[in-house]
Amino acid sequence: MSALPAPISELIAALGRLPGIGPRSAERLALHVVQADATEIRRLAAALVAARERVAACSRCGALTEVQPCALCADERRDATLVCVVERPVDVLLLEKTGVFRGRYHVLGGKLSPLNGVEPEDLRIAELETRLATEPIGEVILALPTDVEGDATSFYLAKRLSARGVKVTHLAHGLPAGTGLEFADDLTLGRALEGRRSFT
Repeated sequence: MSALPAPISELIAALGRLPGIGPRSAERLALHVVQADATEIRRLAAALVAARERVAACSRCGALTEVQPCALCADERRDATLVCVVERPVDVLLLEKTGVFRGRYHVLGGKLSPLNGVEPEDLRIAELETRLATEPIGEVILALPTDVEGDATSFYLAKRLSARGVKVTHLAHGLPAGTGLEFADDLTLGRALEGRRSFT
């Protein structure tokens, strides 16, 4: 029998389901929450609910936003001929932190993984092709993870998009192999963007 009251155990379990939060961290956070000032915790709860209710995917690029379209898509100073394709919305934030890329983005929403049931129609590839037909896009940069599924997705997209007459490039090597963009520092990401190469 646990010495902790049931609400604390339930909070620990809920926090432990968050990415990057292990059992010990979940316990520390839960114990902090139940001992903190009630006003502080109400502010935290309100911020969590507001963020979940007010933030959504951009209808054009798929990045996280509070307005439609997002500020990046609406910014006329960005290069509309250049689109960087990423796996997840958080990847847009990581690339923006480099301060190097001045084009637009497109979030796929995943990567091909037939073993896990993720096929091309499960990703935002059709939306990307619609953008190619309606926007002045001349180059698509594939900034996907360098793991097996990421490479397979990049090769699939390169073949499919090249048939439409668009230049397809990918980030230069130098990013950690087998990982996502979140494990690279700003300088590495910036250099990878600047050193991109053609697939063919």
